[in-house]
Amino acid sequence: MKSSKLSLITALSVAAVSLTACGGSGQPESAAVSSSALSSPAIDPVVLEQGKQTFRFDTFGDETKWTDTLRMHEVIAAAVDPATALSVGLKVDAEALPPAVVQGIRDGSISLTSPDTTIALLKLNAVVGLQGTVETIGGKDTLTRVGVTCALCHSTVDDSFAPGIGKRLDGWPNRDLNPGAIIALSPALDAATKAVFNSWGKGKYDPRFNLDGQNGPQVIPPAYGLAGILRITSTGDGEDIAYWNRYVGVTQMGGHGSFSEPRTGVNVTNGTDDLITSKLPALQAYQLSLSAPQPPAGSFDPVAAARGQAVFNGAGTCSTCHSGIELTDANSRLHPPGDVVSEPEPNGAPSYASRSATKQYRTAPLHGLWQHAPYFHNGSAPTLEAVVQTYNSKKSLGLSNADMADLVEYLKSL
Repeated sequence: MKSSKLSLITALSVAAVSLTACGGSGQPESAAVSSSALSSPAIDPVVLEQGKQTFRFDTFGDETKWTDTLRMHEVIAAAVDPATALSVGLKVDAEALPPAVVQGIRDGSISLTSPDTTIALLKLNAVVGLQGTVETIGGKDTLTRVGVTCALCHSTVDDSFAPGIGKRLDGWPNRDLNPGAIIALSPALDAATKAVFNSWGKGKYDPRFNLDGQNGPQVIPPAYGLAGILRITSTGDGEDIAYWNRYVGVTQMGGHGSFSEPRTGVNVTNGTDDLITSKLPALQAYQLSLSAPQPPAGSFDPVAAARGQAVFNGAGTCSTCHSGIELTDANSRLHPPGDVVSEPEPNGAPSYASRSATKQYRTAPLHGLWQHAPYFHNGSAPTLEAVVQTYNSKKSLGLSNADMADLVEYLKSL
């Protein structure tokens, strides 16, 4: 049985090499943690470790949703072979793979054949953002419960071993992930609901659809570079990360606890216990310790970037809102929808701000901007070039092509 299980794990790893698009660049998880945050006497390393464990592995009891209601454990066992898992953007933590599996990846001797491979990886706790309970029933490893964690959407891997397999990059948005397609596999949903989920596409999720019934998916945001920023969501709901962690933990993940927001009329309680509140301080501390990644060496022209900085602060008028050390005015003000260039929403969707508590937008911080295309809250700009062109057109900035090219190089350098 041990040999069979090992073969299945190897099969998933081999498949990852050919089925998952390579992200190309990155830095190891340890480098993603701010050295200043770790050295600060105000932050207890024990608390940071607790927050990391919560971020990576805590489901807050959301198996109630993903197992009891959506029956995703049945889906995985019956249909989610490695090819399916990788096609929807799931990642594998290379550091959770034992040496024998690593050797199996290298020799490529095992073929991809069975969903048992995914179950074996879940037993190893190697699938980023998924937690599975695997029991031996009738002599066979059987997935009996499954839940999701914060890391499902807000972590990826550095592809250091193979595409889709590597060290975790906490805080990096998994823009390969297709959450809607994953949820749509549930046998508990009707065809119309599945169609909505399947319409979202990779790297997007609508965190309000299950509450207001409107379909307007947003890009999965980074969870790094948030230290010193009070309003961390695109619409500035709440004054800290803990607000949004509670919202997502309860209303989206299905964790046990309560969330109430009078401004939107949302009032959700799951279960009779609270598995979220006590974990929010450490979870927030860990997220605040995650620095935005530096741009890879050679990824931008420094001379052009210097010219672009002058455009940013001058004719481009970018610094009027992207101001201060964090390149955002989010701590002092929000902006009405008429100020932003990312509306109207694609495909006739309602204004995302109109569905929020503030009815406004915050200015996004720009550090690490090179890493997380597409851009704007709705992903309507596929590249930084498209971002600059959109601003130039909608704000009538009158920038030349050379100005815009230089500005793009500066944005790549942040």
